[in-house]
Amino acid sequence: MNYLTPAQASAQFLSLFIFAEIAAWYVAPWLKARPRADALIALLWVHVFRYVALQVFTAQEHGFPISDQGAMEIVVGDVAGAAIAFVTIALLRYRVRLAIPLAWLLVAETAYDTVTNIHGGVREHLMGAASDTTWFVLAYFVPMVIVSTVLIAWQLYSRRHEALDGREDGTGEATVLQASQAPG
Repeated sequence: MNYLTPAQASAQFLSLFIFAEIAAWYVAPWLKARPRADALIALLWVHVFRYVALQVFTAQEHGFPISDQGAMEIVVGDVAGAAIAFVTIALLRYRVRLAIPLAWLLVAETAYDTVTNIHGGVREHLMGAASDTTWFVLAYFVPMVIVSTVLIAWQLYSRRHEALDGREDGTGEATVLQASQAPG
């Protein structure tokens, strides 16, 4: 019997379950105690490292049976996600409101990328074919990206009336105090 497919599927499911529990027990309470922008920044950093998908070319060279088109779909989707995440972090650091639509774009792009990659993996019969670095990426990093994406969507939706600096202002804009109004 070939145990590679159930082993990979089990590892992905277990990682997804464990990351979800960590998120519920530790990450969600921590995020609630942070200003909106800082909470989003922490979650977005996971996505910046999605360029790890570039390793699919090395995996392909060493026997991972993915087509050139399939490899390129993975790389383009993940590198685009990494770039969107990094730009969003930079904008959030300066409390620029454009960061919020970009964060939503990342959520949508990641959902699309995930579905596309699953479809491509089924089409090319890749489940259970991963080994070495590819196996670790699929078993640990992909579930972390999925849980992070759900948390980003939750933060974006549940804190939609909160300013980027954490204050309630009803518009989602950061309230900036003028120098003359600053305390002290």
